[in-house]
Amino acid sequence: MDQVASFLASINWATPSWDLFIFLFFIIGSLLYGFSLGRDRIVVILVSVYMALAVVGNAPIVNQVNFAFNINDSYVLRISMFICLFVVLFFFLSRSALLKTIGDGSGSGPWWQVILFSLLQVGLLISVTLSFLPKEILSNFSQYTRDIFLSDMGKSAWLILPIVVMALGPRGSKPKSVE
Repeated sequence: MDQVASFLASINWATPSWDLFIFLFFIIGSLLYGFSLGRDRIVVILVSVYMALAVVGNAPIVNQVNFAFNINDSYVLRISMFICLFVVLFFFLSRSALLKTIGDGSGSGPWWQVILFSLLQVGLLISVTLSFLPKEILSNFSQYTRDIFLSDMGKSAWLILPIVVMALGPRGSKPKSVE
């Protein structure tokens, strides 16, 4: 708690930093985003993020595209490819049977579940996006931001916690079919 208090005391509201923008995006974005989409769509977005991360992080074509177009900043290419692939995957998965399979049919879910899933999903997106940046840029962020989103423990938590919550979290009951 002392670290949070010292972080809040160190904020210069006259000249906001990228750290402040990231934390405000994390908190406000999670809440607005979660309630506008609902639990079922957030779970589909989580699956899309994991799939896009797997492709961009491991596909050799990313380096070939970088070499073919002679892009000096490969992190820009990786972030762009990640976001584009994430959006395309979400579009296709949200219209597939996956939404009906993983959802409970209500679309929204309990408010606490929506908040939890949206916080985990936005945190995962921030962590993944920041992980593509080079060390020179990352050194400009505060130690708090690096600890929460970029440390080994932080990245591991953002990658693992959504899976644990999806696997162990309660699901709504599906309506019974009338035979």
